[in-house]
Amino acid sequence: MNQEQLIRMSNGKGFIAALDQSGGSTPKALKAYGIEETSYQTEKEMFDLVHEMRTRIIKSSVFNSDHILGAILFEGTMERSIDNIPTADYLWENKGILSFLKIDKGLAEENNGVQLLNPIPNLNELLEKAVSNHVFGTKERSLIKLANKEGIKAVVEQQFELAKEVAAAGLVPIIEPEVDIHSPEKEAAESILKEEMMKQLNSLDNDVKVMLKLSIPTVENLYEDLANHEHVIRVVALSGGYSREEANELLSRNKHLIASFSRALAEGLTHQQTAEEFDKTLGASIESIYNASIA
Repeated sequence: MNQEQLIRMSNGKGFIAALDQSGGSTPKALKAYGIEETSYQTEKEMFDLVHEMRTRIIKSSVFNSDHILGAILFEGTMERSIDNIPTADYLWENKGILSFLKIDKGLAEENNGVQLLNPIPNLNELLEKAVSNHVFGTKERSLIKLANKEGIKAVVEQQFELAKEVAAAGLVPIIEPEVDIHSPEKEAAESILKEEMMKQLNSLDNDVKVMLKLSIPTVENLYEDLANHEHVIRVVALSGGYSREEANELLSRNKHLIASFSRALAEGLTHQQTAEEFDKTLGASIESIYNASIA
């Protein structure tokens, strides 16, 4: 683990940009960017277009370490280059921004009010690839829909078992047990989630460090104890379907939470914008998310 990067993530001001749309969510992300599905015929063409979009965001002058600590990447983005430099190296060397790799392979069918992680084939190879690409950490997302104690316990246990494997490979895991913001039992689910996560954090070996990515809680500052835990580097918040304005407002009310937004970050960006229009829109988005993160 790079100590300079660890200090940067632990103490730096800013937020994490989530640029990790995968195969299932890429068409939706491209459509929001102004590129219809009729513009590409193959999966390769689709991923070429989304890499162009991500490259445009990353290379923008407003996308910099003054406001952004890290970026979460899809595997295909990590494997590609920007200006002939591997993406993670470009981010760190040219921008001072850390990289995280999305390693989850989607969600299992709902059971007990939750969706666990699908199995991750060739996990060791994937983690070795992340290390060789100079990635700082990983991200893995589960989904909680109801306040089912058995289900939430299973989500948290699975997440932490995976996190231990990630940490053993020399990477920092972002544990992401998302609570559906539309859940009729959101507040109760978050209370159970906090309790289960605290149990797991207390049982970690001394040298294991993790990050947590959580839905913005219904009860303000609910996760403050988690953020202050000795094993936790940072707690970041997902936008979860809120508009950027709403997500920023909710985030600003919670101490120790910083943003890790995807759709909310790219809101308003289109393929058709001029460089000036694109940078102005992205800059306003970054500024607003940054201000909510440091509030």
